[in-house]
Amino acid sequence: MRLGPRSVAALVLVGAVGVAGFGWPFLAPPDSQVSAHAQDAPWLFAGLLVLLVAVVAATIAESGLGPKAVAMLGVLAATGAALRPLGAGTAGLEPMFFLMVLSGRVLGPGFGFVLGSVTMFASALLTGGVGPWMPFQMLAMGWFTMGAGLLPFPERLRGRAELLMLACYGCLAAFAYGAVMNLQGWPFMSLGSGIGFRADAPVLTNLAHFAAYHLATSLGWDLGRAVVTVVLTFTLGPTLLAALRRATRRAAFETPVTFEDPAPVNRPT
Repeated sequence: MRLGPRSVAALVLVGAVGVAGFGWPFLAPPDSQVSAHAQDAPWLFAGLLVLLVAVVAATIAESGLGPKAVAMLGVLAATGAALRPLGAGTAGLEPMFFLMVLSGRVLGPGFGFVLGSVTMFASALLTGGVGPWMPFQMLAMGWFTMGAGLLPFPERLRGRAELLMLACYGCLAAFAYGAVMNLQGWPFMSLGSGIGFRADAPVLTNLAHFAAYHLATSLGWDLGRAVVTVVLTFTLGPTLLAALRRATRRAAFETPVTFEDPAPVNRPT
């Protein structure tokens, strides 16, 4: 499913909101107050929902997505939401990530972003993980899945080379997801410590503090997530990729509907 100009514009706007939501500790002026941003999550969630609708609407308008695509989105989101509780986040064992990588690869970046965000929203409702962190998780998972859709050679690369590329991406993105989510909580959860956010400190100092915080708190979890994603990609990837591509071909999401003139009927004279 290819991106058109309106879809690209909507995704760029989502990206700008996400960068501001995650990166404000490095973008805010030194005299800003940390507590002033502690209640921003509901506003980010409301804005994210509006932007998700905009991405879906733009994709529908430009690609002609219909009920079949919505059904595919619902099935994959429900499957991903059901996979998340299997590991319960224990040591980073989260099998839903490999499904997002493969789905984004087959269905493209626009569909992938919506799928990742909706899946995280559904899994939060399913597991009771609703909180101020949820909109940030939706954004991060949307980026994670969209990135798989932006990988090169979507129509030509197949076989072991494609699996290797997807496994490498899943490994790197699993670490990146953990770092981004740590960035969401770091300014508030580490106040008063030697590795906490300091509003009056230079950017490089805060970057060093964040790196130390990330290494100390979640590197082991990120490693477990990356290992599970790589293993499942190599073991289940060929079967799942084939199934997704077969379902996409049969659904013919982007096949235009045409009407042909009926063949002339030769009547006896």
